[in-house]
Amino acid sequence: MGRILRRAGVGVGILALAALASIGWFSLTRGTPLRTVIAVGDESGRVAVHDTLFGETLELFTGTHIEPGNTVQPLYNGVEIYPALWRDLRAARQTITVQNYFSLRSAIADTASAILRERARSGVRVLLVLDGFGSQELIDQPGYLDSLRVAGVRVAILRPLHWYNIDKVNNRSHVRATVIDGRVGYTGGYGFADYWQGNGRREGEWRESGVRVAGPAAAHVQSMFAAAWAEATGQLVTGALFFPPATFERAGGVRAGVFFAYPTTGSTPAERFMALTIAGSQRRLWVTNSYFVPDDDFRGLLTRAARRGVDVRVLTAGPKSDVKTTTYAARARYPELLRAGVRIYEYQPTMMHAKSMTADGLFAMIGSQNFDNRSLAFNNESSLVALDRRVAANVDSVFLADLAYSEEITLDKVRRKSLGDRVLEFGANLLSRVL
Repeated sequence: MGRILRRAGVGVGILALAALASIGWFSLTRGTPLRTVIAVGDESGRVAVHDTLFGETLELFTGTHIEPGNTVQPLYNGVEIYPALWRDLRAARQTITVQNYFSLRSAIADTASAILRERARSGVRVLLVLDGFGSQELIDQPGYLDSLRVAGVRVAILRPLHWYNIDKVNNRSHVRATVIDGRVGYTGGYGFADYWQGNGRREGEWRESGVRVAGPAAAHVQSMFAAAWAEATGQLVTGALFFPPATFERAGGVRAGVFFAYPTTGSTPAERFMALTIAGSQRRLWVTNSYFVPDDDFRGLLTRAARRGVDVRVLTAGPKSDVKTTTYAARARYPELLRAGVRIYEYQPTMMHAKSMTADGLFAMIGSQNFDNRSLAFNNESSLVALDRRVAANVDSVFLADLAYSEEITLDKVRRKSLGDRVLEFGANLLSRVL
């Protein structure tokens, strides 16, 4: 009898472990459920980008509050991003808040440290959040964090890597958020590493996009930072020092807001944001994205847009990609998209790391969000959104300039790929849910 009970116990244990492993696997590889966008009673089946209802729809479904009164300045590559950022940081008089996902030991990180330390010694309240996953190398650099703290900078590590919180590794905060005096905000895809320096046209100088905003939208950038600070420290930052009343006054003429994506079980704000934008496009949809691995449902949204006459173009990383697996997974998806009329380009000179999107010459998005399952299902992401023709025209002009440095992918080129490339694409495609 005892032997039978022991064997039964072992069997139950094995079944329990198998059940836990299955739960873990499905959690790590979950996708998003949205397949299409409908508007009941509307023959077009969608809210167009130029419709006055589009902004309200985005807010209702994604929490993105778009309002007038902002100045928005797109910034391209390190040659534009860092001089503007350093200038504003050096001019801070009351507060600086910085949240950064990716950091390496670098001249960029050293410059950021020097400015933050100097401002803190001058009496500015400086709060810095570094991501435990993406900034691990800088966190481990001897003396880096200590020198900041000695100078008066308050430093917090978001989701530090420990065995007891390994469950958080798959849910990353990919956010970049910097706010100066509560009135000027920055976001984008950049970080603290030297390959973000330069003009994005030479190897080793990544192609990147960022954005500077002043006005009410800057308060939304600050709220993203506050959410990260609350998670990392248990303290929710509020009050007039970090959210001064002047921030909510009119600073310009641009309707803009901040899209803060966060993971949930089921439909996520990120997938709803992307789906509404694709479905709302009527004339053109131009996407620049470093990691372009749309799932079946989003390929369906893109192909349907192209077939209804939308000029759908995608610019993504090419042979200089820093994540080859993602590039091969992307290429496995090209044939279906190309057959529907989507035009695809791969950037040639260096790593294309920018994340931007425009629709119909009116809508523009610049931020950290990639077009892959990780960004749509697992990550926190930050993006500046504008409903403004001048901002959209600016982003469109850079998109067209980038195409001159890119190779257009055609069905003929896809058919001529080698057997080795096909095998690599097949293998990478199997991993697409976790890339």
